[in-house]
Amino acid sequence: MSLQTKKPYEALTTETVVQVVAPLNHFDDVNQLEIKEIGDGNLNYVFHLVEPATGKSLIVKQALPYAKVVGESWPLTLDRARIESEALIKAGEYVPALVPKVYHTDRQLACTVMEDLSDHLILRKGLIQGEVYPKLAEHIATFLAQTLFHTSDFFLHPFVKKEQVKAFINPELCKITEDLVFTDPFFNHDTNDFPEELKSSVERLWNDQTLKRETAKLKHAFLTRAEALLHGDLHTGSIFVTTDSTKVIDPEFAYYGPIGFDIGQFFANLALSYLSHFHHSKDQHKRQQFQAYLLNVIEDTWTHFTEQFSQLWHSKGQEAYMQVAGVEEDFFAQVLEDAIGFAGCEVIRRTIGLAHVADLDSIEDQALQLKLKEKALALGSTLVRERKQLTRISRFLETIRGVAHA
Repeated sequence: MSLQTKKPYEALTTETVVQVVAPLNHFDDVNQLEIKEIGDGNLNYVFHLVEPATGKSLIVKQALPYAKVVGESWPLTLDRARIESEALIKAGEYVPALVPKVYHTDRQLACTVMEDLSDHLILRKGLIQGEVYPKLAEHIATFLAQTLFHTSDFFLHPFVKKEQVKAFINPELCKITEDLVFTDPFFNHDTNDFPEELKSSVERLWNDQTLKRETAKLKHAFLTRAEALLHGDLHTGSIFVTTDSTKVIDPEFAYYGPIGFDIGQFFANLALSYLSHFHHSKDQHKRQQFQAYLLNVIEDTWTHFTEQFSQLWHSKGQEAYMQVAGVEEDFFAQVLEDAIGFAGCEVIRRTIGLAHVADLDSIEDQALQLKLKEKALALGSTLVRERKQLTRISRFLETIRGVAHA
């Protein structure tokens, strides 16, 4: 349901957010709500509304017209709130159990009212704590296979696909990815953020012309290959989990791009978690077990993804060439190559770019943090440069292990 207001945009507060939810009749008495602003991201306000008497709750997420991490000097489109809402609704058509339910959107206020996931934990926090999620790989693989296949030319009529590409044009947030993932970390740019002790390694990266040439190819793919509707920012901070539930959130970067991108983002953040557990898991045996679990998640995600996508390929495929021998194998080979390359870019940018990960930055031992960031740069560079040779998921995992334990 989408109810439109006549009011112009204004930033919501804990007092005014009630006006958004009151018409929905979700709560028995909106005057009795407990409301907190809980957003810890860079781009939005997030309000948590609870009715103590009934236990009913909602989340209201509002886009800001600028990036919180920088301020009003970095303006951003409010249309990303529409894109996020529509991307969640689209995903909900195929994997309703794996995304929060959307109850209401308001384009004027650039906000979305959705299911409260307070009983879940952000995956990144759980992984830092060494928590194991038995269904994570299967759930993320299902999310990827179902959303990517059903929004691609393999399934959609060409006219419908191209209309969807238009609907999810997202130039401002794509520009953030183009700059912060594919460009700035590979040049001496003022958005980069790293300790002085890392500078010699960073300068070697900046001077590595082969690495930059390969990264240019990956950026070009991101710019031009409108293969399927991507989440666009599928890191471990965009996933809520319990032991038996997984919810993918925050698709405000959604747009039509290369199928391997979301997969690579997810893999990269698991690889960074792997490195971080040289600190977070003090006991060597437990560390080895948890690092093995992380690699199993990568492998199982890829296995489940290819199995499901292949099933959809053969049962729902609409493209004539899908029945030609070898086309499916070529497709998966390209997706894996892309995913590994995109993972490399993500590992590098999360190490020296504007937006880091708590996995590494929370390490109190500065010497160890520096050592692990050196390994992250080496891993990211290897993945970008050698992605064409890593033709099996097992070789990708071997590379992570090899660099981490070198």
